Amino acid sequence: GPEVEDEQHNFVALNIPAHHPARDPLDNFYLTDPDGENPRLLRSQTSTVQIRVMENGPPPVRIISTGRVYRPDEHDATHYSMFHQIEGLYVDRKVTLVDLKTTLFQFARAYFGEDAEVKLVPSYFPFTEPSAELYVKMTVRGRTDWIEIGGCGMVDPAVFDAVGYDPEQWTGFAFGLGIERIAMRKFNIPDIRWLFENDLRFLRQF
Repeated sequence: GPEVEDEQHNFVALNIPAHHPARDPLDNFYLTDPDGENPRLLRSQTSTVQIRVMENGPPPVRIISTGRVYRPDEHDATHYSMFHQIEGLYVDRKVTLVDLKTTLFQFARAYFGEDAEVKLVPSYFPFTEPSAELYVKMTVRGRTDWIEIGGCGMVDPAVFDAVGYDPEQWTGFAFGLGIERIAMRKFNIPDIRWLFENDLRFLRQF
C-alpha cells in the first residue's frame, strides 16, 4: 500500500473518530493542512492496506502486507520514528478469536522457538473489538521483561460497514506486528536504533 495516505484510509474507515488522540497533528506526519479536506499524511499503520483490499473485492479475504510506517516517537531503545509492520487480515464466515490466538501463538513459537513465552493482553483499538496486544518475554540489557510486539483483534463491525461488508454475514481478525521488534527478540538486539545506523560492524553479524 501507499506510504502517503489520506485520512479516509488511515483513520476514518478504520473507525478512528476525529477526537481520537491518534489523529492529533502532533502525533502524525501530516503533509497537507490537517484541517483541510481529507488531508494527506505519512501512514501511521499498515492497517490502511486492509481497507484498500476490502474496498476492492468481496470476502473471503486472506492477506499479509508489509511496509514502512511513520510516527513522531522520541527515539530510544524500543521506539523509532520510522519502522516496519507486518499486517494480517482474515475475513470469512465464522472466524473467531480462537482462530486469531491460534494463528499468533503458532507463529510466535515457529519463529522464536517452542519455548517462547507469549501472551495476549486485553487492549483497545477503534478498528477491532475485542482487542489485544501480543507480548513476548525478552531479555534487554540483562533485564528480562514482557515486550509488546503488536496489536490484534476481531475486526470491528463499523470497519465492515465502511467497506460495504455485511457484519451479520462476515467476521474476521487482524493483526499488526512490529518487524524490528520481532527481529530484536529473535537475535537478542537490545536497541532498535542499531537497525538504522548503518554500522557495518553490527550489520555483518547477519
